[in-house]
Amino acid sequence: MTADPKLGPVGQRITMKLTQDFEPAALQVIDESHHHAGHSGSRDDGESHFRVVIVAEAFRGKSRVEQHRMINAALADELKERVHALAIQSSAP
Repeated sequence: MTADPKLGPVGQRITMKLTQDFEPAALQVIDESHHHAGHSGSRDDGESHFRVVIVAEAFRGKSRVEQHRMINAALADELKERVHALAIQSSAP
């Protein structure tokens, strides 16, 4: 799975990490930063607010909370350094 070429370097790194960690059947990483311009946590250069839609076998039998914890752990560096908000829609195939 390749990163959307419209994504910046942070969005591409999110795509790469989620692909490597979960081998998803489907993955969308959407930069929603432009919707939050001027709000708390927004950055002038964008890439601060993302939505992830992911379908992966790794989530089978896991609760939504467990799935989100797995994703947050995989993206810990991005969440610590750059990403202010991450909306997650996760499921098993």
